[in-house]
Amino acid sequence: MRKTTTNKKKSKKSRPKTKLGIPDLEHSKAAVLRSLGSPDSVRGYQHAIDEFVAWYCSEPRLAFNKTVVLRYRFHLEERGLAPGTINVRMAAVRRLAYEAADCGLLSPELAAGIHRVKGVRKLGSRLGNWLTVGEAAVLWQIPDGQTLTGKRNRAILAILLGCGLRRRELAELTLESLQRREERWAIVDLIGKGRHIRTVPVPNWVKVTLDTWLSLLFRQIKTCRMFAGHGVAETSRIRF
Repeated sequence: MRKTTTNKKKSKKSRPKTKLGIPDLEHSKAAVLRSLGSPDSVRGYQHAIDEFVAWYCSEPRLAFNKTVVLRYRFHLEERGLAPGTINVRMAAVRRLAYEAADCGLLSPELAAGIHRVKGVRKLGSRLGNWLTVGEAAVLWQIPDGQTLTGKRNRAILAILLGCGLRRRELAELTLESLQRREERWAIVDLIGKGRHIRTVPVPNWVKVTLDTWLSLLFRQIKTCRMFAGHGVAETSRIRF
């Protein structure tokens, strides 16, 4: 009888929870952050999860389920946040639920319900300041094309505007990643946000601008970065 009672107690303790305390949430948050590869993603998810945990713990003993996550989405909408911001916060909450279930802290059924909570639809025109084609062309021509720094900055702006790379992707770009595929130039095997790998086409005007800069670099080492080393400053400190 004692063994049966002990086994029942152990089985009750091992059951996933419906309400998570701060230690459980912190453990799940740590698992989320460890699974991210980009430091920018780590900062964004950490901020989003911390905000959710603060809201979750301010309510009286809420269960971590689909209904509660819907309430949190309504709370974000009432704050007047942009749809894109809300969707980022919701993605972090869904990731938190997934890691909590993977660690055995949350029921898989509850985690699946949270995963089905949709984000906010983006309607209307884009928010923020967006460059027109003419403004982008003016921006690209601001650096002095006769100087070493100006040629470097023009190549940087050309890749950012023409290929849509992120700053970190640009800083880690190597010579061997620029290859010719099917009679076109492309940046291949680019590891971006979330460790996703993609191939980015390079327009002809970007390639011409880049060649002007690359002609000034040594090409013996094919794995060297395009814009790091050789006395070149970090890309986050561009000066025209």
